[in-house]
Amino acid sequence: MFERFTKDARAVVKGAVECVEGARGRTVGAEHLLLALLEREGSRASFALAALGAGERKESVRRALEEARRRAGLSQAETDALAGLGIDVSEIVARVEQAHGVGAMSSDRKDKGWRSGRPGFGKDAKEVLEKALRVALARRERHIGDEHILLALTVRPGVAAEVLADHGVTHESLTRVLGGAGEACA
Repeated sequence: MFERFTKDARAVVKGAVECVEGARGRTVGAEHLLLALLEREGSRASFALAALGAGERKESVRRALEEARRRAGLSQAETDALAGLGIDVSEIVARVEQAHGVGAMSSDRKDKGWRSGRPGFGKDAKEVLEKALRVALARRERHIGDEHILLALTVRPGVAAEVLADHGVTHESLTRVLGGAGEACA
């Protein structure tokens, strides 16, 4: 599949790996793909993010992703559902972090020990990359660009899609900015 990736899409994947390596993490997740997309300049995805105003709010997106990581990767919707059952995720996070340190509930803690080799791709990141292929095919495009990765992030439920939507980046708004087929490729 990577042979169909454009230079920009490959740079996003490489950037996501570098993001994980820099944090001494073990697994590339969908949020790392989003962080790598935020760093891109001069690509279709960076143009779309800028056109939707997310380019100026990169720090806000990063903070929202960090908060989700502190909540063990739970989306706000999942946190709200748990609250409906009487479970206060904020209180749980506060207690765990008080006992074990900030970030104790995140999946890739720095003190877990570093294994040699490259970080692997988590299920969510693999799903995003597979979805990017389906998005490109639905748009009748032969190559997978960084814009397809961004579109895939908006249609796959999870923290990345929620954070993007909270910052005005939805599948519909991206399709308007990028043009082309508006199919969600469920």
